[in-house]
Amino acid sequence: MSTIKQLDVSIMGREFRVACPDDEEETLLQAVDLLNGKMHEIRDTGKVIGIEKIAIMAALNIAHEYLHVKAGGFDIGGYQRRIGSLNAKLDAALQEQTELF
Repeated sequence: MSTIKQLDVSIMGREFRVACPDDEEETLLQAVDLLNGKMHEIRDTGKVIGIEKIAIMAALNIAHEYLHVKAGGFDIGGYQRRIGSLNAKLDAALQEQTELF
């Protein structure tokens, strides 16, 4: 039986402490790297502003990839169209929000 340890991780320059079984530390660190990379990629496009919105878009992208692979296929064109659609919807929502102020 593995013991639980506390790990300090950094995502988008913010520090988080997470609990993790000893035998899953490497997988958790890989997940942190994946999430951090996706968030930086989204932020670097300049289309999404705000850490929470960037995190939501990263989560949606990762969930979409997971569900598509789980379903047994990987259609890169469909993937790119879906991300483009999500980005367009987010841009529209952000534009409406900016018009409020």
